[in-house]
Amino acid sequence: MSSRSAAFHDGALAGVLLSPLKLAFSLALGLVALLLCAWIVDWVFVFKVWPQGVERLRELLAHDLARGIALAAQQRTGAGVITAPANALYSIVFEATGIHDMGTQFANGSALSIPDTIMRRSYVSHREGIEAAMVGTQLLGVRAAILARFAPLLLLLYAIGAADGFTQRAIRRACGGRESASLYHRAKYLQLAVLGLGGVALLMWPGPVQWELCVVLGALLTGGLASVQWAYYKKHM
Repeated sequence: MSSRSAAFHDGALAGVLLSPLKLAFSLALGLVALLLCAWIVDWVFVFKVWPQGVERLRELLAHDLARGIALAAQQRTGAGVITAPANALYSIVFEATGIHDMGTQFANGSALSIPDTIMRRSYVSHREGIEAAMVGTQLLGVRAAILARFAPLLLLLYAIGAADGFTQRAIRRACGGRESASLYHRAKYLQLAVLGLGGVALLMWPGPVQWELCVVLGALLTGGLASVQWAYYKKHM
């Protein structure tokens, strides 16, 4: 029994120690998947839809950057809260991997070795796609920073919805009303869908985003679903 107990405690301790690593790994995979999806959307529109090509993507970046800086100014914060995430994401993806320095070196026109010459030809042949990925990465960072500025509004409306739901639950229990586990779970999963799919759609939307309209509607919907979820919170939980 003692050996089984020791093995159980060792396994539990290992699980606790490894949980931060698992979380970090999951977040990294999610970021990579998000970047790949954003690049695919950008490439499709740059090469197949927009006549201006990558210049249209740069215009979107400039538009959202200006909107984000204006929003930060309204919230009495500096432009760094918008530019820092975009610069950090770009640095991780392109500067840390050497792609940025490679492009700078190839643009100088200096003498290169044979392997570098081959790499330069490959880089030049895919230059527009690489530039689209670079601009798209910065755009993703800017939009993520803008989305984060609306987090207090989302939390406020969620708290209001949850408080309303608990109030409805208390009234229904006092009156002997019935509970519905299906409504509870449906509201919970719909919240995840609204937040997850809605957030991804805003980050990848290939056009100007009406941030106030989209985020406020999403926050109101999340608050309403939170009210339904907690109104049918199970008695035994």
